[in-house]
Amino acid sequence: MRKTLLLLLLFLGFTAFAQEPIIQVENDTIVTSKEKRSNPFNTGFYPIGFFDIDLRYIIKYNNYEGIRLGFGGITNDRLSEHFKVGGYIARGFKDQDFKFGAGGSLRLSNEKNTWVSLYYNDDINEIASFNYLTDARVYSVFEPRLVNVTQFYKQRTWQTNIQHEFTPKILSEVRLSRSRIDQIENYQYFSDNQLYKNYEIAEATASVRISPKRNFFTTEDGLVEYFDGFPKISAQVTQGIKGISKSDFTYTKLGLKLDYYIKRTDLSSTNILMEGNIAFGDAPLTHLFHAYPNSPTKDEIFERFSVAGRRSFETMYFGEFFSDKLTTLQVKHSLRRFNLAKKWKPELVFITRHALGDLSNPEEHLGIDFNTLDHLYSESGFELNKILFGFGLSFAYRYGYYHLPEFEDNVSFKFTFYLKI
Repeated sequence: MRKTLLLLLLFLGFTAFAQEPIIQVENDTIVTSKEKRSNPFNTGFYPIGFFDIDLRYIIKYNNYEGIRLGFGGITNDRLSEHFKVGGYIARGFKDQDFKFGAGGSLRLSNEKNTWVSLYYNDDINEIASFNYLTDARVYSVFEPRLVNVTQFYKQRTWQTNIQHEFTPKILSEVRLSRSRIDQIENYQYFSDNQLYKNYEIAEATASVRISPKRNFFTTEDGLVEYFDGFPKISAQVTQGIKGISKSDFTYTKLGLKLDYYIKRTDLSSTNILMEGNIAFGDAPLTHLFHAYPNSPTKDEIFERFSVAGRRSFETMYFGEFFSDKLTTLQVKHSLRRFNLAKKWKPELVFITRHALGDLSNPEEHLGIDFNTLDHLYSESGFELNKILFGFGLSFAYRYGYYHLPEFEDNVSFKFTFYLKI
């Protein structure tokens, strides 16, 4: 294994002599933004008449469902500019279970792009995932980490949402939801002298996303950014309310995220992502936080060889840590691309990630073994991206307080995938 790492370092040293000239720059133009608008791999929707097929539902993979095939979409303005209806259906080949969702939206304001919607879904969700509502409105063609996720729970959710743009660069969304949670894992939550395996959740969530330097175009079903202006600031608050429609818990969750990007004249760049989360009250593990782990729980390095995520901790094992207080810092520094050939220009990115957290009452969460991040977790490494057809390689090493006794257990070696169309 040490010989393999040495060869990789020698290869990187060789390619460092072939970087692109400093005078080259890449700019978005009106032409390229129009091309991106019409390209379904950038919008995420393939239009057929008055119906837009949502490409995100066609095929997915994870360790619980295996291959997941589906079909879904939403109506467009050819049917109506004032309302839209849509839904999806999917089935996992491994769990042999159908998932589905359906709903509709009504436009309240053209000027502020205000929509009110009602939606129902019966699906699975990752344990302790925390997603900003406004982030879901910006399309990503591929999120690699989802391939490796192992821990899920079932949810049946009714929700109503209001989306509103205060200005073209300030997005907001409010959601009221009621969910039935059924466990897939052997998990139980002890609260108020009662043991809960399955439970009801009622939540009110408000989210805002500020992108002061962003350029974009708006589709009927979301926003597509053609210049990723920074900084981006996202904030969200969720209130769990006990007693509404037989809901079981009262809790509060807060999230704040800063995404900052520095681009230099030598075509190098630095991306800094900082996020803080906190929950207090009676929140079960399914609704707490993790630091986006992305290492499969297998012994050998090459058994863990899979696809690296965009914002995940590559050496942190799935289910290893959960928190009700969590702070993360991720820094990526990209060199200007290597000019090896006209159409072969790999990219070297140095990465460091750190996480610190805590969990107030771990004894209340039963059936799942995990640790708490009450000391600093650290990993660093690099990516060599876009080696061939958008594929590259990723290496990361875990060090510090949570360094493991066996060398190989601290190492992550994976491939990356960055598709640009």
